[in-house]
Amino acid sequence: MGTRYAGTPVLMLIQDLHVRIVRNGTGELLRELTLNPDQDYQAQPKK
Repeated sequence: MGTRYAGTPVLMLIQDLHVRIVRNGTGELLRELTLNPDQDYQAQPKK
């Protein structure tokens, strides 16, 4: 989510590969995405 929402209380709604991130209290949708099972989302160490 980055520094823009640092410290913002959020609620993650996850159903299978579909993810919604909403602001806790207001319900404002901050991010919506579908995870790709073929992609590695783990951060790689810098060389």
